[in-house]
Amino acid sequence: PLVTSFTGKYGSIQYYVKAILERPAAPDQSVQTELQVISHIDVSSPALLTPVLRSQEKMVGCWFFTSGPVSLSAKIERKGYCNGEAIPIYAEIENCSSRLIVPKAAIFQTQTYLASGKTKTFRQMVANVRGNHIASGSTDTWNGKTLKIPPVSPSILDCCIIRVEYSLAVYIHIPGAKKLMIEMPLVIGTIPCIGFSSRNSSITSQFSMDMSWLALTMPERPEAPPNYADVVSEEEFSRHVPAYPPPIDCEEQLCCPVFAYIQEFRFQPPPLYSEIDPHPTDVEEVQPVSFML
Repeated sequence: PLVTSFTGKYGSIQYYVKAILERPAAPDQSVQTELQVISHIDVSSPALLTPVLRSQEKMVGCWFFTSGPVSLSAKIERKGYCNGEAIPIYAEIENCSSRLIVPKAAIFQTQTYLASGKTKTFRQMVANVRGNHIASGSTDTWNGKTLKIPPVSPSILDCCIIRVEYSLAVYIHIPGAKKLMIEMPLVIGTIPCIGFSSRNSSITSQFSMDMSWLALTMPERPEAPPNYADVVSEEEFSRHVPAYPPPIDCEEQLCCPVFAYIQEFRFQPPPLYSEIDPHPTDVEEVQPVSFML
């Protein structure tokens, strides 16, 4: 397969279509135009859906003047993402030193060029985010702190001359000491992942929103059922509906659609509600009710 088009610091991958017009007894004429090729990477593959977890600890100070350790643990839900997606970062930072530290996160792009047995590397930061200061003896937790991926070239991992790789670095800036860094591999793909958990969360949020809307629009006092005698007279009812409808054969019921038997009720519109009982009774009659199973 063709490798994705790319233009980097020390090299590029470009494709052209060239047309040549051959003419006898005259020089040939040619024109060419550049093509953009994209080699698709599906981030839904099992290798890119696995979570990545790293942890590291650093002792601040040297020799007998150590002030305490600084520990960092970071995790991302999966390895593959696409342009425009936001990466939720989960991290735990513990500052047992005597210095004020600042946690940060960044996405790095590493370009590797291979030619004539030599290798040249160029590394640059493409996105970053910063956390709050952490005082001495305190801890901080990132519960899904997001870092959005800017428009960048997809990862190029199967080319023999140029490689483009990405990584997510979570690091802590420590004054007067080297920063503590955790680096996790990242693959920028072209086909986004539609995860089952994300679909469930969106459906759940939509369902809760619809239920809240339904609660706000429900009437405070429900209306009582109406009396059909106020709207449909007995003469009209007997004209359209037979007194004893013919029994429905089971075989015909299986062959005909169910909606065919709803036609007989189209002449019975629901009446208007009235709070006055049209058939008042002084004494309520109690009749036994029997059920046949």
